[in-house]
Amino acid sequence: MPEDGADAPSLDAIESTLTDGYAEALALEAERTRIERRLDEVVKDAGEVSAHSVATELARLSKRLETTDEELAKLRSLLHNLQVRRRLALSSRS
Repeated sequence: MPEDGADAPSLDAIESTLTDGYAEALALEAERTRIERRLDEVVKDAGEVSAHSVATELARLSKRLETTDEELAKLRSLLHNLQVRRRLALSSRS
């Protein structure tokens, strides 16, 4: 994304993208919380189902949690960079 010139995004576009990005980050954090709760449930209910199904479910949930964490980390990095761009755009307006 160019920082200046005709192809550079407007401040409005940057702020809109930040808003969308923060909404997505909140959704990922909510998903992370749901996965963690489900992990707790599986562990608590482990004695009531087969060891194989518990292991399978734990592996699946662990992978989902790892993927969600990776997506959240990438998004936070992008949002940080975009926030820097926003500050630069605001300072250049003055």
